[in-house]
Amino acid sequence: MIREKIFRLVLKFSGLIITVILMAVFATLLYKSLPSIRHSGLAFLYTGIWDPVADEYGALPFLIGTLVTSFLALFISLPFSLSISIFLGEYYKNGFFSNALKTIIELLAGIPSVIYGFWGLFVLVPIIQQFQLKLGIIPYGVGMFTSAIILSIMIIPYSASISKEVINMVPADLKEAAYSLGATRYEVIRKISLPYAKSGIFAGILLSLGRALGETMAVTMVIGNRNSIPKSLFDPANTMASIIANEFAEASTNLYHSTLIQIGLVLFVVTALISFAGKKIIKKMKRDIG
Repeated sequence: MIREKIFRLVLKFSGLIITVILMAVFATLLYKSLPSIRHSGLAFLYTGIWDPVADEYGALPFLIGTLVTSFLALFISLPFSLSISIFLGEYYKNGFFSNALKTIIELLAGIPSVIYGFWGLFVLVPIIQQFQLKLGIIPYGVGMFTSAIILSIMIIPYSASISKEVINMVPADLKEAAYSLGATRYEVIRKISLPYAKSGIFAGILLSLGRALGETMAVTMVIGNRNSIPKSLFDPANTMASIIANEFAEASTNLYHSTLIQIGLVLFVVTALISFAGKKIIKKMKRDIG
């Protein structure tokens, strides 16, 4: 009994510490952002002008760049991650090929983002430039589309790994019952495995989106770093994370410094809102299954 009480106290204390740290991060960002909030107000979120010399700051270009690249990366990666999870969860659960593919996925998740950035600069950018020339547009090479492709490769392991695990947790008796009624493997996957595991699959997608929203180095290297609202997917742009990485060390005034911190606060809030909305959707999915 004493050990159990101690264990519960440790768990409660750990949860309290995590909550305190989260609130402390938010409070610090908010406090450091106050000069910028007083200066720009809500216009900071919908203004597209970024001119530190004239003390005019608008986060709209970076908000657009962050959301477009992250959701486009999610859209690109989803077919691949879902296919991998179904392949490993339903067709090849064990064996040499399965273990090799799992190792490759784990390796992709462990590669530093700067390596992805170098690969994007030396390999992907020239390919995108040739593609843009064929389309008859300015061959920047770098831009939102390029960074979205890099991000999609980076986030595939996260959603694929979680989706594979939840597909493996589908009760075998449900699938065997479907097979006994004459269902094909495709029908079992579509009507049994995926509906049963949809909440877990969505959780993996949500984790991937959070990873994409906060990615800095790889995106900074291939997005073009232009502080204006992009007019197309191929235009150079900036994300909230990349603008902070590029200009934080160069912030020469207190207001400039505070504005960059406020961008971090906006990124924090956007990530929290998406996570909160995702949790609500997951709960609804679980209730529907029940």
